[in-house]
Amino acid sequence: MSRVGKQPVVIPAGVQVEVTKDGNVRVKGPKGQSEFPVRSDVSVAVNGNEVVIGRANDGREARAMHGTLRALVASMVEGVTKGYQKELEVIGVGWNAAVQARKVVLSVGFCKPVEVDLPEGVNANCPTNTLIVISGHDKQKVGLTAARIRASRKPEPYKGKGVRYKGEYVRIKAGKSFGS
Repeated sequence: MSRVGKQPVVIPAGVQVEVTKDGNVRVKGPKGQSEFPVRSDVSVAVNGNEVVIGRANDGREARAMHGTLRALVASMVEGVTKGYQKELEVIGVGWNAAVQARKVVLSVGFCKPVEVDLPEGVNANCPTNTLIVISGHDKQKVGLTAARIRASRKPEPYKGKGVRYKGEYVRIKAGKSFGS
């Protein structure tokens, strides 16, 4: 039995969890709504203020999805109550970022600005022109959007310029040395 899957997910006040007829888990809360399809070999039941995950058999895929589904439901509950947030830094002379109409616009050394569209349910703001804050209720969408923004100009190892997660360490390489 999965150690993670055995633990029930506690539903806080103000959050509704329901299992739909078509086999999806729907979680509604103050920050938004999330939905996830449930496989047929894993069961989900709402008992009072807890969500209990079970499995129909001891097959390999059922065992694998037992703990995974419990973790996903817990992430959905946390997302609709607290939300998720990722912070990115833009490092480089004259490089900056701005949010314009559901797009993050990056000036990062290319001849044209790089525009990254924000998916539904994900918000971005720039408190300073070198800091980007991505937030939303879906952990996967927030992480994917932050990764797409970072991929527009990854930190390079010689000067450290680029877009990086806040607090990310970039190891700087030594440049060429001339022996004379």
